[in-house]
Amino acid sequence: FGEKLYMHQFKINAKAAFTGDVWQWHQDYGTWKRDDGMPEPRAMNIAIFLDEVMPINGPLMLVPRSQHAGDLKASHDLQTTSYPLWTLDEETVTRLVKEGGIVAPTGKAGGLLMFHGNLVHGSAGNITPYPRKIVYLTLNAVSNYIRTPTRPEYIAHRDFAPIQTVDDDSLLRLARAPRQAAE
Repeated sequence: FGEKLYMHQFKINAKAAFTGDVWQWHQDYGTWKRDDGMPEPRAMNIAIFLDEVMPINGPLMLVPRSQHAGDLKASHDLQTTSYPLWTLDEETVTRLVKEGGIVAPTGKAGGLLMFHGNLVHGSAGNITPYPRKIVYLTLNAVSNYIRTPTRPEYIAHRDFAPIQTVDDDSLLRLARAPRQAAE
């Protein structure tokens, strides 16, 4: 990024066993631009698996190299998922898949995946008895802060303060610190 970052979004995408929703093919930047007023695609996602992500429980599907296609034309889907999304048409997705294929990263709880905001992705529903939860941290360049948010602050953060780093052992030191007696 070449500069400090702030947390644009923090969310959990939970696909419950048997009932986890479909997420249509989309680019996250399309929503960040159209709904939040993010000027440029200078944000990324860090996905941390909270459950094991398997080929059968609605894994995230990615179209490799699709981020190079730029910001694609999209339609506002207000019905398919519980979350309004700017989705791509079948012709566009088919063309991109023919060029780059589809991958579905899997892994144990604690696994990590990082991807560009323009990467085309989606996921099928989960009809298995295995839940699939992923926490997403969306980091954005401070100078690329959102200008015209239309979504609530709990979805698109308005605190553009840079993330501050701490020492590697900060959590360990905090855990070892003596507790103050309750007054």
